[in-house]
Amino acid sequence: MRGNVILYGAIGVIVLLGLFVMLSYNGFVSMDQDVNAKWSEVENQYQRQSDLVPNLVSVVSSSVRIETSLLQNVTEARSRWQSASGLLNKDIAGVQMTNGITALVTAVSTAENYPELQANKQYVALTDELAGTQNRISVARGRYIESIQKFNTAVKQFPGNVLAGSFGFSGKEYYQAKVEAMQTPSLGSGQLP
Repeated sequence: MRGNVILYGAIGVIVLLGLFVMLSYNGFVSMDQDVNAKWSEVENQYQRQSDLVPNLVSVVSSSVRIETSLLQNVTEARSRWQSASGLLNKDIAGVQMTNGITALVTAVSTAENYPELQANKQYVALTDELAGTQNRISVARGRYIESIQKFNTAVKQFPGNVLAGSFGFSGKEYYQAKVEAMQTPSLGSGQLP
C-alpha cells in the first residue's frame, strides 16, 4: 500500500513537471508569435503609408504642374522601402519615406504660392490620412517594443531561462531608431522647388 502511494506520488510529480514544461514551451511560442505579429503591424502601417504616396504625388503634381525634388524624394523613398529586406533596413527606409512625406507636406502648407493645393479636398484628405498613418506607425512600434519586453522578461526569468535555452528561444533585440534616418530634412525657404 505504501509503495502504491509513492508510485502515484512520483507519477503525479512527473505529470506536473511535464505539464509545466509543455505550458512553458507553449508560452514561449505564443510570445514569440506575438512579437512577430507586432512587427508585422509596423510593416502594415508602412505599407499603408506607401500605398498613399502615389495618390499624394498625383494630387500635388496635378495642382503644382511641375515635378519637384520633394516629390521625387518621396517616390524614391517609397521604392527603397518596397525593396528593403530585413527589419532594420525596412524600418530605416520607412522612416525616410515618412521624413520625405513630412517635408513635402510642410513645404506645401507653408508655401503661399499654392493656395489651390492647400484648398484641394483630396490633398487635405490625403495629408490627414498620412498623419494618421504616421501616428499608427508610432503606436505599432510601441506595441512591438512592449511585446519584446514581455518575451525577453519570460526568457530571462528563472526557471524560464533554463527552459527557453533548451527550447532554442533567446532574447530579442529591442527596436532602436537609427539617428541618421530620423533627421528632419531641411526645408530651406518653405517654397516648393
